[in-house]
Amino acid sequence: MAALDAIDRNILRLLRLDARRSNASLAADVGLSPSACLRRIRLMEQSGVIRGYTALVESANVETTIAVIINITLERQTEDHLDRFEAAVRKHPEIRECFLMTGGSDYLLRVEVANADEFERIHKEILSTLPGVSRIHSSFAIRNVLATKPKTRRRNKC
Repeated sequence: MAALDAIDRNILRLLRLDARRSNASLAADVGLSPSACLRRIRLMEQSGVIRGYTALVESANVETTIAVIINITLERQTEDHLDRFEAAVRKHPEIRECFLMTGGSDYLLRVEVANADEFERIHKEILSTLPGVSRIHSSFAIRNVLATKPKTRRRNKC
């Protein structure tokens, strides 16, 4: 596929916001006919610009779950080790996100748990059994700053 133009980039931006929107609505928003818009989407799918569509699943109760950020270091960083690790991660819906990283660890994972007991189970049954793992470092998030309203701070009057 040739380089993306402004219309293609606009289509991608709108699909990232809502991939389930109708083609007619998308076409109207980018200034194309529905057939021309669909043709561009199909070209982006065929060329691999659009690799697929997915569902973003919210936690059952966002306010009572604890996000755990996990840094994973592998024994080796060969293509085979990376592929085996990533294939294993995909089998566990408890792992909400997985990023291949640069820096001190090879992967950053995010899981959500209700309590420490649930995390202990995930650590024992999933994380410690992932192939090629040499180090696991976990941190519990206190609060998602961007998902909460700022607190109004009381000023001390002197």
